[in-house]
This record gives sequence, C-alpha cells and structure tokens, in this order.
Amino acid sequence: MSWADLAQSITQEQQETLVEQALQSLQGLPLATIRDRAKLTAHASSAISLAATRLGLVVPTALNAALVQQLVARTGGLGFLNELLPPARNDLSEIALNPDGTLWLMKKGARGFEKLDQHPPLDEVWRSVEALLAPMGRALSEATPTVDAKLPRAKDGLSGARIKIIHPVLAPGGGYPAINVRLFEPKPVQPDRLVAWNVAPQGVVEGLVEAVSNKLRMLVVGGTATGKTTLLSALANGIPQQARVVKIEDPEEIWLQHPNVVTLEARPAPPGSTIPPYRVQDGVDDAMRMAPDWLIVGEVRTGQAALSLFRAQMSDHPGLCTFHAEGAEAAVHRMSVIMFADAQVRMEAAKEIFAQAVDLVVQVGWLEGKRKILGVWETAPEMKAGNVVFRQVYKAGDSEMSKIGRQRT
Repeated sequence: MSWADLAQSITQEQQETLVEQALQSLQGLPLATIRDRAKLTAHASSAISLAATRLGLVVPTALNAALVQQLVARTGGLGFLNELLPPARNDLSEIALNPDGTLWLMKKGARGFEKLDQHPPLDEVWRSVEALLAPMGRALSEATPTVDAKLPRAKDGLSGARIKIIHPVLAPGGGYPAINVRLFEPKPVQPDRLVAWNVAPQGVVEGLVEAVSNKLRMLVVGGTATGKTTLLSALANGIPQQARVVKIEDPEEIWLQHPNVVTLEARPAPPGSTIPPYRVQDGVDDAMRMAPDWLIVGEVRTGQAALSLFRAQMSDHPGLCTFHAEGAEAAVHRMSVIMFADAQVRMEAAKEIFAQAVDLVVQVGWLEGKRKILGVWETAPEMKAGNVVFRQVYKAGDSEMSKIGRQRT
C-alpha cells in the first residue's frame, strides 16, 4: 500500500480529531517550552503518537510529520507574533494589534508606529492570546476583559516583553482583541550607550551616574515611550557593587548587572479568588525588611506607592524610580495630586514629602525626533511659600551639567 493510500485511510475528520486530542494534552506547557521549537516539536510528536494510540490509528511517517508541524503551529509558538519577535526580528520596540485586525509596529529609536501590510486571521489571533496566557493560568473573556501579562526572557534572544490585551467587548471595531506588546532591551544598558545614542553629552551622563553612586535619590520623569526605564537602567550602574539592591516592578523589566539584586513583582488578585493583589507599595514595605542598601521602583503609578517609597527614601534609603510627568514642577504637582487622591495626604504635606525624599529630577523626552535628557533639576530641601524649590543644573543643548549641591553620606 502506498503512502497516498495510507493517508487516505485516515480521513480528514480523523486527522482533525487526532490533532484536537493531541492539542489538549499539550495544554499548560510552560511558555519557555512553547517558544523552544525543538522542545515543542518533541512534545508535539509524543502527543500525536499518544492520541493515535488512543484512537487506534496507524499514522504514516510523512503524515505524522505533517500533523506534528500542524500541532506545533497551533500550540506555539505564538502565531502571528512569532515572525515579529526575536530572533525573527530584533529591530522592534513595540507591536500593536488593533480591534480591526491591523498590525502596527514601532521600530527601536522611532517615535511613531508604522502599519504592517499583514492582517492575521482572527482564529490565529485568539490562539496566540491563549498561548500567551495559558502558561500563566489566565484567560481573556467577557468576565475578565482586560489582562496584563509578560513574556519572560528566553535563550532565543527574546529579552522579555510587557503585554496588554483587551477583549472586543471593551474594544469594539472588528472582533479582534486589542493587543499591545512592549519589548524590553535585549541586554543591560550601559551608560556609554546613552552617549552613543546622543541622549546626553558624556559629562552629563557621567555626572548622573556619579550622583547615583553618591546615594542621591533620583526621580526619572517623562511621557509614554520616552525611554524612562532605559535611562534608569543605565544610571543604576552607579550603584556600588557591594550594595544590596531590592527592586519593585509591575511587571519586571529593569535588567541590572549587579551581584546582589532581589526583584519583587506586583501582581493582580487572581480572578475569582480571595487572594489579595500584591501591589507596588506592598513590595516597598516588604523590601524595607530585607536589609536593602538601594531601592528601585520601576514606575510609581499610585499615591500609596509614592508614599511608601518616599517614606523609605526619607529613612536614609537611596532610591531610583520613574514617573509620568513633563518636568520637575509637573512631577511635584501630579505626585501631590495622586498622593491626595489615593492616600489622603494633604497637598501641602505631599509637597513637603517630595522635597525631603527627592534630590534630583531627570526628565527624558523627544527633541528633534530623538530621545534626549531634556533637563535635570536639583531639589532644595527647604520649601518657599509652600512650594518645592528647584535649581536647574542641565537643559538639553548644554555641553555640561552644573555642579550638584546636594550631598549624602
């Protein structure tokens, strides 16, 4: 009997049943295994053989190979994302799928998105969402219409990513879920890279790294996708190697080359569970019981998180964090507002806390199509007329940074 005869002896319906049963047996594979093509292929081959035995089918070698590849394609990888993530592509910083099914890409160093001439099938997108979320025990549904997730770092070059997925019930427009993938830097960012990218002159970068090594407490501010986390990661190289660092993130994305680092990662409450969420402020409170020499908060988003961090920094714990604001004055105002709204701290008291907890404010943003350090401000420890007082020591275009007066021992 020829291979064609054998292939025809297994009907299309039987092939579909075989793949479906094999697919069920692969549910729950770790994402690292799903993204490792060799390991996934081995698991898929075993699953096809097991399902064929259960169904009493004898599968020809060539057809078996085709079914294994079909199973691999459906399980994992990550569908349409496979061709956009490392190692397939290493030039992207952001991937967005809109509810109408259009794909948009942002290249590294670019400010805006470019539309990709590709429209992934809806069923493939939903399989990709399932593959992303299943290893974390999560799912997107009308009951849970918005999900935050992450891709871990992998040996194939993927440096990790932050993911936001929103169900069509909240994002109408074509039946597709809205997906945003923010890719992290593939390796720790060194200060000399900031100079090479013309983010700031060498003397300015060196001055900020020295400020970190001198334990000055720094707030990195800027708008969305301006490079706040990248800048913070580079400046963190000023932390002495003998220091113990505890960083609190939501999600983890700061990659430090340091021998003594502990990362605490916030998480939401599991759906349908009585388990409470683990918040950034919880992480800061826990970090204070872990003998830290340095605290790093990836991003302050709430007044409670700001209050917890500033209390720690006021108790002689130097820290680095990022915050969404356009400049020093805007940072004080917005920080005071969220501390009042979220933590019931009076605006006047919030400003006083800011002045006592923050030594330097560094703003990063876009200038002439490039990411730049737009300004550096030194915070005066004493307020005037109820307002925080700043002295600007650098602005974009200057060749050097003025001497920083605040000192810590």
